[in-house]
Amino acid sequence: MLTKDKVKELIDHMPETFSVDDLVDKVILLQKIENGEKEIEDGEGIDWEDMKKEMDLWLK
Repeated sequence: MLTKDKVKELIDHMPETFSVDDLVDKVILLQKIENGEKEIEDGEGIDWEDMKKEMDLWLK
């Protein structure tokens, strides 16, 4: 879950002027990263070796 502080920090690192679309994109990306980190903490992530095997299949 995002916090106000994280969103404020995100805004602080953006240029002085930006579009709402840019902000929404950054917030969505931040949320996806946080979700991925939580999945890894919960042991739900994909093992690196398994991921390499998946990528080999995709790239054939």
